[in-house]
Amino acid sequence: MRRNSSPPPPVDPNAPPRSDWGTLTTLIPYLWVYKWRVMAALACLIGAKLANVGVPLVMKKLIDQLTINPSSPHALLVLPLGALVAYGVLRLSTTVFTELREFLFARVTQRAVRTIALRVFRHLHALSLRFHLNRQTGGMTRDIERGTRGVSSLISYTLFNILPTLVEITLVLGYLVTHYDIWFSAITGVALVTYIAFTIIVTDWRTHFRRTMNDLDSRANTKAIDSLINYETVKYFGNEDYEAARYDEGLKSYENAGVKSQTSLSVLNTGQSLIIATAVTLILWRATEGVIAGTMTLGDLVLVNSFMIQLYIPLNFLGVIYREIKQSLADMERLFSLLDQNREVADSLDAKALVTHGAQVAFSNVNFSYEAKRQILFDVDFTIAAGTTTAVVGHSGSGKSTLSRLLFRFYDVNSGSITVDGQDLRNVTQESLRSAIGIVPQDTVLFNDTIEYNIAYGKPGAGKEAIVAAARAASIHDFIESLPDGYATMVGERGLKLSGGEKQRVAIARTLLKDPAILIFDEATSALDSKAEQAIQAQLKEIAKNRTTLVIAHRLSTVADAEQILVLDHGRIVERGTHQALLAANGLYAQMWERQQAKQEEEAASPLEVE
Repeated sequence: MRRNSSPPPPVDPNAPPRSDWGTLTTLIPYLWVYKWRVMAALACLIGAKLANVGVPLVMKKLIDQLTINPSSPHALLVLPLGALVAYGVLRLSTTVFTELREFLFARVTQRAVRTIALRVFRHLHALSLRFHLNRQTGGMTRDIERGTRGVSSLISYTLFNILPTLVEITLVLGYLVTHYDIWFSAITGVALVTYIAFTIIVTDWRTHFRRTMNDLDSRANTKAIDSLINYETVKYFGNEDYEAARYDEGLKSYENAGVKSQTSLSVLNTGQSLIIATAVTLILWRATEGVIAGTMTLGDLVLVNSFMIQLYIPLNFLGVIYREIKQSLADMERLFSLLDQNREVADSLDAKALVTHGAQVAFSNVNFSYEAKRQILFDVDFTIAAGTTTAVVGHSGSGKSTLSRLLFRFYDVNSGSITVDGQDLRNVTQESLRSAIGIVPQDTVLFNDTIEYNIAYGKPGAGKEAIVAAARAASIHDFIESLPDGYATMVGERGLKLSGGEKQRVAIARTLLKDPAILIFDEATSALDSKAEQAIQAQLKEIAKNRTTLVIAHRLSTVADAEQILVLDHGRIVERGTHQALLAANGLYAQMWERQQAKQEEEAASPLEVE
């Protein structure tokens, strides 16, 4: 028999963040899917920069031709006219190549964002229940939002700003080296290296401020969403001011981090301006001396000045761009860290689809614990014969609901096995397993959509007739028809516009529509009053016929006719048998039955109806 060791732990939240290069290598495959578009966009980028560098060269020619021989009509009319046309064509070419580059890369960017977002969404659904019980929804959704936006920003800043600037720097330095005094290229080169080094060093220093702001933003958002989701609880206890104070505490920390971030930005901008101003002044000084000495023309002066302006205008934004790139990388790091989360429960490489022929369920010597130090189930062993009903009863916390979670394979057992028609759940695909099981849970949560949508969720694509038939079977059709919007009635966040009993009947209809081979009723009528419970119980018994059914119940009267009743106490099966046999045994089940009967008699004698 195969035994599992303790489940692998999720990714440590305190683990060091992945490197920027690690984040980039994760992103590149998503872009390379459109490698021909990428290469064409890069070709357009180079074409745009060649045209851009050519503009000052044409301007130099134009000025030189106007000053060399002013008495020549040929020089004034032919050569300047040609230079003017060339100037206009190059200006237009720069724009055309730039727009063509963005056109080619638009599909790459948007498809990468879409693919990554979809992969993260699928991965989150593939993670175990353990992860989702521990998650903070507000912070996680903010991480996903910022991360997908970071992908688009990173591609935009890198391809449309950093890379074009580097290409232009290379072209300009190459021209200065080959055509002018070494001082021009030396001043330009030293200034560029100093500028870039200063920008990177200061921006890296500022990065931890941005990380802090991200963390504080996620925490504040988590508190806000958690408070709004629990709106009624806040109102019950009159804790609006308390919740506002908790939220403001997070905003205050975010405010302080934002001030530090802005102060450090001022240091960055001042240093960059000093470097640029010094370099431009030195370049113009050398060019002016050259014109006075006769070694350079006015056209050369204009050319060098134009080069510097074209270089330093984008470089003036390098700090902002680099910071945005670092911010995007930090945002993407949080997004990709979700993909690094251990799935814990995953299909094996040779997993096959579940094949049911009667759907007999067997728990064989199952041991399970959510945490290593607290075991929940101890050597649980029972079989639900195909087409029969087995009920599990016991005190709260005895491990009843854990059985349904293991049957759905939200977790893998620590040891032992669970089989359906002899097929170990660990050897079948989760999709096929869960398609064969339907559940009416104790705590019914509905989507913030219409009643029709929530019922149809049991079988997406089902027709209106099937939906109405399921609602009738769950005794909720008449109630739905009495509503002003009928089946189009919105149920609100988590179904809060409906009562507990109404939500549970929607859940029953949803499961009926699914028409599974195995049914699980986890306190399926716990939210109903006595009259409604009796009506639903009769219907549940009808739909359970010829289906393998596991009923988890607190009210013993609802499972008295089950073929097998298991009494669970502190994770162990202490009694099993039919209702009559367990009463005759005069054990724990008999004690529970007597207490519940006495309570029902007290309620019946009370003038108030207890729901």
